[in-house]
Amino acid sequence: MHEFRKEVITMKRARWLMSVGLVVSQTVLLGCNPDPPPIPFAQSGERYHDKIDFARLEHESPLMPADLMKVTPDNLKGATQEQVDQIYARLTAGPIPDGVYDGQMFFPKGSSERARLAEIVGGGIKGFFVDLKAATLEHIGEFIWKGKVFYRGEGVLRNRIEDLRILKPIVGPNVEKIQKLDVDGKDAWLLFPAKLYCGQSLLDGRRESVIIDYAFTDDLPGYRDMPDMLAGREGLEIRDEIRMVRPGFYLGRAYIKKVFALNFTLYNKAVADKESSSFVGSGTVNEDCWVGSQRMTAMANKTGNQHARLMETQ
Repeated sequence: MHEFRKEVITMKRARWLMSVGLVVSQTVLLGCNPDPPPIPFAQSGERYHDKIDFARLEHESPLMPADLMKVTPDNLKGATQEQVDQIYARLTAGPIPDGVYDGQMFFPKGSSERARLAEIVGGGIKGFFVDLKAATLEHIGEFIWKGKVFYRGEGVLRNRIEDLRILKPIVGPNVEKIQKLDVDGKDAWLLFPAKLYCGQSLLDGRRESVIIDYAFTDDLPGYRDMPDMLAGREGLEIRDEIRMVRPGFYLGRAYIKKVFALNFTLYNKAVADKESSSFVGSGTVNEDCWVGSQRMTAMANKTGNQHARLMETQ
């Protein structure tokens, strides 16, 4: 029975991905990448031993609040993956978010991740991904994924889906029974639940990130076997992690089968408008996760150096 169920799941997953690809391939999203965020980056080569150590990077160039205010969801798309990684490694988790966040998936400039996704997903459909080229998860996200809804008090998250046409082949006829939320006058169906907790980053183990875990979610209220299981341990085995760029704005990393797949951003304008000015002034936020031992030292050193330079000019 288990093998039969697994085969059915694989077939449904393949049919769903094919239906997504057919829609996406008709609407390829084109556009020029913007310039990367105007903040300090370290030079780094393509080979592993040419990469800069994150501890050294943060010691020499910690990101101050003024730097982080220059980072936006749009200009991150103009950064290389190495630059995105360097930003992420210099962030802390910040507070676990609460409420509705708008989301965007993105592949960085010059990235080869599109082709590598085929190898990650596997399951007999990798050739389909390679052939479509433009039908990547980045573009799929533009159609069906609009962000996340955090239930901080419950330690739970759900994903916002605004167009169920692509999901109908696997959701089935009872679409109207899926939980809905009104976001800016539009219906958002809440699918793919996940559990929230602080845990070790798969990129930077010096401090924790907020983990969005889809592995064991079948005990959550409102869980639907299809399509929710596609993100879980019997599907793509998705695991996300996020860190705060500034209040209301988070940078995320998505992993499929424990392999890095793509970047995404989460943004809540109301939180950003309310809390950004105090963040710039104080340079601190409430931290729900362990920030590591280096963060405060690096920030203090940079603040002290700036103060010393200011005194020298007076």
